[in-house]
Amino acid sequence: MINVGVIGTGFGQKIHLPGLQHHPQTEVVALWNHDQAKAEAVAQQHQVPHAFNQLDQLLRLPGLDAVAIATPPFLHAEMAKAALKAGKHILLEKPMALNVGEVQELERLARVQGLIAVADFEFRFVPAWQRCAELLREGVVGKPRLIKMDWLVVSRADPSRPWNWYARKDQGGGALGAIGSHAFDMIYWLFGEVRSLCGQLSCAIPQRPDPKANNALKPVDADDTALIWLELADGTPVQITLSSVTYQGRGHWLEVYGDEGTLILGSDNLKDYVHGFRLWTAPAGQTLTEQEIPKRLAFPQAFTDGRLAPFIRVVDHWVNCITTGQNAAPSLVEGVYSQCLMDLTHQSHQERRWLSVPVLNTLV
Repeated sequence: MINVGVIGTGFGQKIHLPGLQHHPQTEVVALWNHDQAKAEAVAQQHQVPHAFNQLDQLLRLPGLDAVAIATPPFLHAEMAKAALKAGKHILLEKPMALNVGEVQELERLARVQGLIAVADFEFRFVPAWQRCAELLREGVVGKPRLIKMDWLVVSRADPSRPWNWYARKDQGGGALGAIGSHAFDMIYWLFGEVRSLCGQLSCAIPQRPDPKANNALKPVDADDTALIWLELADGTPVQITLSSVTYQGRGHWLEVYGDEGTLILGSDNLKDYVHGFRLWTAPAGQTLTEQEIPKRLAFPQAFTDGRLAPFIRVVDHWVNCITTGQNAAPSLVEGVYSQCLMDLTHQSHQERRWLSVPVLNTLV
């Protein structure tokens, strides 16, 4: 049994805590929140024996093997560094940190310490996406000519949604970090490395009410829409459109057009970003046909919140890595690459130009 501490009680309470409690080889023994009363309340609610508001106290807990970090991005680097220095394996939420240098430091530290550091890129574990990867490896589209990803959701379209860290660029907020981190990992996983990129970021809602200041309007400088163009290492063009402020947005779609056929994967479910994916393929010149997702890829159990089942698979991946002593993708290596592409997108937007992307093996 691997004894785990959950750091953060937002997404950590919604997904990390139940996912880790569901897995047969992990036991949640401690929780962290900056508010001790909140930490104790959540711990009592979920029958977790220890609650802390001091990270060093949690990390000194006898028998603790690992931590899952689900705090906002601006806290990731220092918390993950402290955990690794304390000899704990880590499961780290995306975006990994505030910049690629922070993630590189964590990846190196995990390697030096001989610890397992896994990134929560859960889409790699969603059945429809796994089948998509298989079909692409089988050459169903031939050589890709154009790759297009749209991820248009409504999560922050309401201007009355409260101001918080997500509204702040300096704290890792914005659509690029929230879903662009996933998008970049999907492109790398399915199609390989990127040679160059160009990005444009915008913020459609420049102010939001702060409930901690009598709903006074506070400025928003984090992006809510991102347009990104990539050139893969083999020259294939990729177009990515991300937005969290699109009423009736089409959802999450991947389109791959090749010299031998077409593949389309997508979901228009705006309430759950994991449930609802369907997959279609067509040989060149023929009609698209929906593909059945093989039962061997299906989740063993369905949950009301679609995020839980793939997260449990991430935990299983983490456990396997810890058991074998070998890091495997998605690890912090993939986290470094995703963060590098995010950093370059910000730079490209600021400088209004295309930028070259370093080869991955020069980054880690």
